[in-house]
Amino acid sequence: MQDLIIKNGTIINEGEKTSGDILIRNGKIEKIATQIDTPVNALEINAEGKWVLPGIIDDQVHFREPGLTHKAELYTESRAAVAGGTTSYMEMPNTKPPALTQELLQQKYDRAAEVSLANYSFFMGASNDNLEEVLKTNERDVCGIKVFMGSSTGNMLVDDEKTLEGLFSKVPMLIATHCEDEETVRANMKKYREKYGEEVPMEEHPIIRSVEACYKSSSMAVKLAKKYNTRLHILHLTTADELDLFRNDIPLKEKRITAEVCVHHLYFNSNDYAKYGSGIKCNPAVKGPQHQQALLPALLDNRLDIIATDHAPHTWEEKQQTYFKAPSGVPLVQHSLNIMMEFAQEGKISMERVVEKMCHAPADCFLVDKRGYLREGYWADVLIVDPNKKWTVAKDNILYKCGWSPLEGHEFTGMVESTIVSGHLAWHEGKLNEARMGERLIFDR
Repeated sequence: MQDLIIKNGTIINEGEKTSGDILIRNGKIEKIATQIDTPVNALEINAEGKWVLPGIIDDQVHFREPGLTHKAELYTESRAAVAGGTTSYMEMPNTKPPALTQELLQQKYDRAAEVSLANYSFFMGASNDNLEEVLKTNERDVCGIKVFMGSSTGNMLVDDEKTLEGLFSKVPMLIATHCEDEETVRANMKKYREKYGEEVPMEEHPIIRSVEACYKSSSMAVKLAKKYNTRLHILHLTTADELDLFRNDIPLKEKRITAEVCVHHLYFNSNDYAKYGSGIKCNPAVKGPQHQQALLPALLDNRLDIIATDHAPHTWEEKQQTYFKAPSGVPLVQHSLNIMMEFAQEGKISMERVVEKMCHAPADCFLVDKRGYLREGYWADVLIVDPNKKWTVAKDNILYKCGWSPLEGHEFTGMVESTIVSGHLAWHEGKLNEARMGERLIFDR
């Protein structure tokens, strides 16, 4: 692997902006200093006027392989991730078949080793009847156990109280939950189907997948975690009501219960259904402005710990169907950093905090080994960003297999110029280099 040296960049890392150079050798960061002489045969990248950041760790994506590869693949979506600055991802088990056995889980890892340009990990899935398989999971090289406490693809809904008690009392590693109360959602669906038939307006989605459904489920998860001292991570928080379930009076590394917010819940609110329709239909739903407005302050005061995407692509044709047929999910992994940079440009968050919540915090929350920071001896997952470059999201620069984004036509300021994945220059000046794949994430547990 060729040595790389990044010269004259503005390094944003661990709450500070500093000027300096970074030397990368054998996949790792060998040296960070104000000035480093370029070694013989090293590739030098001039980052003057650019930002140098740690690579993003996205702890929640759906890359759809196996079984749903007409929408997305590990190959296509990892390329999109890298182009947008995400160097590591944690992928969900609700594929076809779902990853409910150790054998099926290993097949996903084997496939990623062949085709994933980004570093990778995969959640083991829990169902109502696979506790024995779940308990075989190796916490050293698997990011966590995923529990859908709400409807999902296939046999993934965990709604049996004894099963939940078993999971929360026996699983030693991190449990990540999707929290929406299924009974509440089904009752709302029945009511709205009786009122509208198949033609339910999309703006009713946050009423059907309601605030009450979210709170009932997330509060149950927190109650179980406190009862058994479970390491719980609640995914994609969407409501103001749920925020008081989480602490901000202790450091992240000391928390047993953590939470994440996704970029689309920060960016959109229920008023946007009129424009985007099913294009922003997702579970849990984009909620009203009062809920959207509560999320960023909770992120800034550390009740919410991580920013993720829940990248969940579907074909445009699938999304154009009527309410009950149009699937939930939004493709986002290529554009998450740009969304957060826009918030920073508006003065709503600093870039230091963006880096904390997208890079450092996921590493700390999941105990990812030697990633998430720019530190000597750590894996070289590094971004170079031109903070002034203007560009517009368009069909010809969207790398998702589904080929669309709700952000099409939007102009962003700031572009990822280079993405280094485990020491490999995987994206540079608009081109992908697939000569080397990403690494399997390891966890310091």
